[in-house]
Amino acid sequence: MRARPTARSGASWVRAEVAAGRTLGEALDAGTAGALGSGTLLRLEHDLRAELLGAGTLLAPLLAAPDVTDVLVNGPTGVWADRGDGLVRVPDPRRVLGDEGAVRGLATRLAAACGRRLDDAAPVVDGTLPDGTRLHAVIPPLAADGTTISLRTFRDTTLSLADLVALRAVPAHAAPVLRALVTARANVVLSGATGTGKTTTLAALLGLADPGERIVCLEDSVELRPAHPHVVHLQVRRPNVQMAGEITLADLVRAAMRMRPDRIVLGECRGAEIRDVLGALNTGHEGGWATVHANTAQDVPSRLVALAALAGMSESTLAAQAASGIDAVVHLRRTDGRRHLAQVGVLHRIGDRLECVEALTVAADGRVSAGPGVDRLASRVGDAAVAAALGAGARVAVA
Repeated sequence: MRARPTARSGASWVRAEVAAGRTLGEALDAGTAGALGSGTLLRLEHDLRAELLGAGTLLAPLLAAPDVTDVLVNGPTGVWADRGDGLVRVPDPRRVLGDEGAVRGLATRLAAACGRRLDDAAPVVDGTLPDGTRLHAVIPPLAADGTTISLRTFRDTTLSLADLVALRAVPAHAAPVLRALVTARANVVLSGATGTGKTTTLAALLGLADPGERIVCLEDSVELRPAHPHVVHLQVRRPNVQMAGEITLADLVRAAMRMRPDRIVLGECRGAEIRDVLGALNTGHEGGWATVHANTAQDVPSRLVALAALAGMSESTLAAQAASGIDAVVHLRRTDGRRHLAQVGVLHRIGDRLECVEALTVAADGRVSAGPGVDRLASRVGDAAVAAALGAGARVAVA
């Protein structure tokens, strides 16, 4: 007869039962109910679910915290979390995470939860957990100091433009410009560095689109969740271990054009799909949005040129198509931990080169000033929206 476990050995006993094939509930009911109090039993079940099915007893609470955006694991000794004010080290992670073998096991389990594999044949994985959390993991020998795990949280709550104003991410007097870009069905590039709030801002702005419009979002993994009644999500498919079966963003752009879209939205443009996106924006598809990584609005053209080179496009071809197809660049910045609107620019072609001319500059305190491209922006979104951003009675033209 199997000995009934004690409270002290209950956790390890349940682990053994689960490993032997019982469900977690069966294991708990079979051996621990009589030895453990109800409160201890609930805590044990919660911890075991985290260890066996989730991100573990250290990472799961961090990912569940509403203010945490990123959790990073650098082997068994380094765990960092970003709560909006930059990365902060989590104390004494080894006691909870265990050794390198345990961290690798955690990464492998998370990869499996994404439907991916992580082993010596596939030492790098990128995927999305069932709750929407994005996973990136690398194992040794590629990760020289131990298995690294990068997790970016996903929140069910979608912020609105009014929420961004309340959070001081967008000055109240600049909000009409962003709203007008959506209403006027302008084609816009949303730029910024990692962690500046590009996805959050884009989702908020897409929520302003006419409810009768069909929005097709193309992403590596689904992150955009705009508050809109008609959104279709397409996501890429990675190649299998035989390097077959890949569906790229460029493939999805071509597919989206046949889906009767009112707006084509590219979650992140970072490769040869720039050719297909610009092709769509230059063939009557209005109201498109795409995000790119860039340090400033003025750096967006060089970023686009680099992406175009991956598609075999010359700089002159890129300049011609981007200047014609993209109406504005909206740039976000992170200052002292606060994500905020920093610039609105317009693209201008000078010979064979593409330049971004600043139309509006937003200071850290929310003051908005006009740049040389303000007239062109006003011609696209209307004088009233630009005048509101600059202040009551402001002249749109720059002296």
